[in-house]
Amino acid sequence: MPTQRPPTIDPSAASRWHHLSAPASPWLHEEVARRMEERLEWIKLKPKSWAHWEPSRGGLQAHALLARRYPEADCFVAEVNEARMQSVAQQMRKPWWHKSRWVDRLPRFELPPAGAVQMLWANMALHMAADPQEVLAQWHRSLAVDGFVMFSCLGPDTLKELRGIYQGLGWPSPSHEFTDMHDWGDMLVAAGFAEPVMDMERITLTFDTPQRLLEELRGLGRNLHTQRFPALRGRLWRDQLHQSLQSAPLQVTFEVIYGHAFKPSPRLSMRPEMVLSLEEMRQTLNQRKTYRPNP
Repeated sequence: MPTQRPPTIDPSAASRWHHLSAPASPWLHEEVARRMEERLEWIKLKPKSWAHWEPSRGGLQAHALLARRYPEADCFVAEVNEARMQSVAQQMRKPWWHKSRWVDRLPRFELPPAGAVQMLWANMALHMAADPQEVLAQWHRSLAVDGFVMFSCLGPDTLKELRGIYQGLGWPSPSHEFTDMHDWGDMLVAAGFAEPVMDMERITLTFDTPQRLLEELRGLGRNLHTQRFPALRGRLWRDQLHQSLQSAPLQVTFEVIYGHAFKPSPRLSMRPEMVLSLEEMRQTLNQRKTYRPNP
């Protein structure tokens, strides 16, 4: 079980990424959030309060879906960066004359207090964290007993086409390494969660031009690898990259990991990780009458 920070992530680079502004949620993140939101159909617990972790990159459209699913629930919007918190607040707040300003429950733009929420939603954030175990600990503190976390992140097969091109050219890796879903399950248990259930799918995007492919990748994240290219690269390097991309199928694979787990009473023991297929997970959740860990 991993007990240290991801060895290929540069903490300074990760910090710079988290402090960058996020003008719009990437299309892929919104699509993953939509698919993850559909999985809530299988969970019977209806939270009275929930937290949206880093929606600026995880998906503002997804926030609207969740607000419609839980219209009576209180909501906390949690951004670890104050500037992004203010930006998200401006985008989410309706003008004073809009009827939702007076009818809907308005989100609270702050980190949730300890034990304040029954659901914590975190879309496509964990793979960019320099200390994911600390993030999991924050989630655990925020959840009430019997509450659950619902999250997604990228897995090891992500960017396999681009990694192959870089390796063939003798260049450093185009990205830091992504954590396997089994390791996420182990870390969830170590953080105090119970009954983690993991699911995975691969999404392949195709593009018309190398320029469009690289533009999409820039919106999704940054290369946080400790051994990434240490200096600026010039036009010749860019042209070589474009040529190499053009000679291969213009497609990129993303391994998307979905997970959820519950916060048990401290007196209850933790169950080991379970890895289920999508159909097995649906059947398991449909059979549950309550979401309480077995003693």
